[in-house]
Amino acid sequence: MDAKKILFIAQEITPYLPESEIATICRNLPQGIQERGREIRTFMPKFGNINERRNQLHEVIRLSGMNLIIDDTDHPLIIKVASIQAARMQVYFIDNDDFFHRKLNTRDENGKEYEDNDDRSIFYVRGVLETVKKLRWIPDVIHCHGWMSALTALYIKRMYADDPCLKDAKIVYSVYNDEFEQPFRKEFAAKLKMDGALPEDLTDISTDTSFTGLSKLAIDFADGVIQGSETINPDVLAYITAKTDKPFLPYQSPDVYMDKFNEFYDVVLGNN
Repeated sequence: MDAKKILFIAQEITPYLPESEIATICRNLPQGIQERGREIRTFMPKFGNINERRNQLHEVIRLSGMNLIIDDTDHPLIIKVASIQAARMQVYFIDNDDFFHRKLNTRDENGKEYEDNDDRSIFYVRGVLETVKKLRWIPDVIHCHGWMSALTALYIKRMYADDPCLKDAKIVYSVYNDEFEQPFRKEFAAKLKMDGALPEDLTDISTDTSFTGLSKLAIDFADGVIQGSETINPDVLAYITAKTDKPFLPYQSPDVYMDKFNEFYDVVLGNN
């Protein structure tokens, strides 16, 4: 049997960004899953505080050059790559001058969240999916980490529903204690509709663009959900547990999560 292919869409990964719960998991998990016989690809945003020279990033010309239109504005998609030698693992970076050439990740120097984090999230998710298509690499499972990847399931189930590379992929969404404070702008749902989302997909997000609303949207369209942090937003946790027809993996401690996640992929794939 061919090795199953797992695509990791991460918000942050160490050593490219400082250690955090998400960054550490997204550094170790792909390596561990690869060592368990799966084939992997890993993506993250190329935030402006990532040192390209130190981390030996270089642009992949054959994958770059596409423009993604968000809210009637063209944004060039630039793809870069680097290797974590100890893990024998490559990391692809989604880059764009408009969205990711800032000193910090999602907040400015004063701690204020960037107003266009909604557009940055859209660009990141679309950029990953378009790059996977160019790679002609067909994932069996797509595991999303962090709210910046939350739109992935919606886009695959709606906007990429007929794409041969993506239409059959199962989406797993990990919910972390990484809430943003400032809700996305009120035009957020309209932008998703312009991209191909249906009105009924956007009933809740049209009125609630908070972290809770975005998380619920991701959960609605995911094929499986993982509690990534020991403590998460209680409203989001209640929403997950109410969906008894959707596979759910509660929080797993660092000493066991690797094997538990690997087993959960098979559950979502219907192999167990």
